[in-house]
Amino acid sequence: MKPACSYAATHAASLADPAAFWLAQAHHLQWDKLPTKALTQDKNGFYRWFADGELNTSFLCLDYHVQHGRSEQPALIYDSPVTNTLRTYTYAELLDLTARFAGGLRAIGVAQGDRVIIYMPNLPEAVVAMLACARIGAVHSVVFGGFAPHELALRIDDAEPRVIICASGGMEFDRVIPYKPLVDEAMAQATHQPAHVVVLQRDFVTANLQPGRDLDYQELLRAAPVAAVPLPGTHPLYILYTSGTTGRPKGVLRDHGGHAVALRFSMEAVYGLAPGETMFAGSDIGWAVGHSYIVYGPLIQGCTSVLFEGKPVRTPDAGTFWRLVAQHQVQVMFTAPTAIRAIKKEDPDGLLARQHDLSSLRQLFVAGERCDPATYTWAENVLQVPIVDHWWQTESGWPMLATLVGLEGMPPPRAGSAGFPVPGYDVQIVDEEGAPVPTGTTGLVVVKLPLPPGCFPTLWRDDARFKEGYLSTFPGYYFSGDGGYRDQDGYCYIMGRVDDVINVAGHRMSTGEMEEILAAHPAVAECAVLGIADALRGQVPVGLVVLKDGQAIGEEQIERELVSSVRTQIGALACFRAVVIVKRLPKTRSGKILRKTLRQLADGEAFGIPSTIDDPLILDEISTALQRRALGTAFETSV
Repeated sequence: MKPACSYAATHAASLADPAAFWLAQAHHLQWDKLPTKALTQDKNGFYRWFADGELNTSFLCLDYHVQHGRSEQPALIYDSPVTNTLRTYTYAELLDLTARFAGGLRAIGVAQGDRVIIYMPNLPEAVVAMLACARIGAVHSVVFGGFAPHELALRIDDAEPRVIICASGGMEFDRVIPYKPLVDEAMAQATHQPAHVVVLQRDFVTANLQPGRDLDYQELLRAAPVAAVPLPGTHPLYILYTSGTTGRPKGVLRDHGGHAVALRFSMEAVYGLAPGETMFAGSDIGWAVGHSYIVYGPLIQGCTSVLFEGKPVRTPDAGTFWRLVAQHQVQVMFTAPTAIRAIKKEDPDGLLARQHDLSSLRQLFVAGERCDPATYTWAENVLQVPIVDHWWQTESGWPMLATLVGLEGMPPPRAGSAGFPVPGYDVQIVDEEGAPVPTGTTGLVVVKLPLPPGCFPTLWRDDARFKEGYLSTFPGYYFSGDGGYRDQDGYCYIMGRVDDVINVAGHRMSTGEMEEILAAHPAVAECAVLGIADALRGQVPVGLVVLKDGQAIGEEQIERELVSSVRTQIGALACFRAVVIVKRLPKTRSGKILRKTLRQLADGEAFGIPSTIDDPLILDEISTALQRRALGTAFETSV
C-alpha cells in the first residue's frame, strides 16, 4: 500500500495531543457507541482509553468484513506440516463457527466477564475459541499448549476460569504430547475448580472425558449462533500471563477498545498491510505476537492470516517458512531472530530459500529479542527484502520502536537497531536517576505516560504490582526493564534486559555488544554472553556458543579467534577470556534465550526451572560444560 502521511508529522501529532490523535484513529472502526472522550483516568490514577465507547472485537474481526464484501475472502489459512493438514477458512466460515461456538459457551454457563482458559496449540479451533469468548464478553487467557501442570494450576487459581478449553494433544516433529492428562493434573493441584473442561479430540490422540465435567468441543458447535455483544471500551478482552521476577506469573490485561484501535493502526502504519493482503507470523497463539498478529490484528484489518502449526526446522526442513511464503503469497512475515538463526544453522547458504518463489514478500519483521547484525545481514542476503527489527513487549501488545513501512519519510532499517519510536510512544533513554543520557550512551529505556491505546492498563487483579513493577521506578514513566541507546541519527538500539548489562570492575558492559561480535564469526550459529560472579572484578563475561554444522576448523581455534575478536573490538577491560562451546542454548518456547537462568546456573544460585523453557534437559548439558570450564578442561586464554 502507498504511504499516506509522514512519520515525523504523525509521531509529533500523537505526542502533542494524544487524546485527539487516538480519537481520530478510533473513527476508523465501527463502534456500537462512538466514544466522545478518548483518555480518562480511573480511581487509581491509571490511564484508560475510550471508556464511554462500546464495541466488540469479534464483530470487528468477522461480522464487519462479511457485511462489507469480504465474505468469501480467506480469513485464516491453517497450514500444519506436523499433521499434514491444510485448510482455508473464509470470513463467512470463520464467523459461522465463532457465532455457534459462542452460543455453545453461553449454553454451558459462560457469561460476560467470566474467564476461559484456552490450552491449545496453533489450531483454527483455538482461534474460534478466542473470538467466541470476545463475542460474548468472556475474558480468555491462552496458555501455551503443553505447559507444565504446576504452571497451569497457578494460572487457574489466578484467573479463576469458569471453563477450560483444551486439545486432546499436540504434536512436535514425530512426538505426540497428550494435553488432557496435564489439564487433569493441573486441576488436581489447583484450588479453583472450573465447571467444565471442553476437549477438542484430535485424530492422533484421544482424551478420556470425565462424565459431567468434560464436554466435547464439537458438541458446543451444535448450538445456535449468537450475535456479538456491545461492550465498554475498557471491558477486558484477555489476560496473557508473562514471567515475573518473583516466580508468580503476571496477568497482563488487554481491553477491547484501545486494543482494537491500536492494532488496526499498527497493521497499516507499522506493517503497511492493506485489507485483502496476507500476513504470516511465525509465532504461537500462546504469546503476545500470536494474539496481536496471528489473530486480532490481521482480522481487524481484513487481511488473510497464516496459522502455522510446526517449527521453522524439521517440519520437514529448514525451508518450511519459505514454502509458506511462496504457497500462500505472503506480503509480510514476522518471526523471532531465533527462528532465523535456527534456519541459518541448518541451511547456512540459504539454498532452500532459492527453491521457492518469494517475490510476494515485501518485508521480514523480527522481534522478541535483539536481532544481531550477523543474523540480520544473512536474512537480508537470502531473502533480498528489507529486514525490519522492531521492539515491543507483552505489556505493550504492539510495537514501540520500528521502521514504519506504512508511513513516508522513514529512514531505512539499520542492522542492530529497532528503529524509531512508533506514534503514541515517547521513548526516552535515561540514567538510574531518571536524567537523559547523552547520544550513544547506554541507559534505561522508559516511555513517558500516558501509554497509547493497546498497552496494558494494569495487571489482572493486581494494581499494586502493576504500579510497583512498572510505574514507581521513574514517576511519570513506564519502565520497560530494557537497556539501550540512541545514535546520532536517532536510531534506537535495544541491548536487552537491564540485568543483561554486566559490571566488570566498575565498567558497565553490554552482553548484547559482545554477542554481536561472537555472532559475526562465520562458524557461530548462535550465542549468549552472561556475566559470572568474580571476586576480583564483580563480574566477568563468558560466551556460550553453538557452532554451525560441518565446521572444518577445530574448537580450540574457534574459541581463540572469538576471544581475540571481543578483546580487539571492545578492549582488555571487557575481561573476556572464556568461550564454552555447547550443543544448544536454553530458550523459552517463544525462542528467547534464558540468560538470567544461565547466569544463576553459572553462579551456583538456587533457581526454579522456568515454566517457559523449551527443554529442561538443556540445563544439565550447560551445567556439565560450565563445570568442565571450572576444572580447566574448557579452553581459556588471556590473549
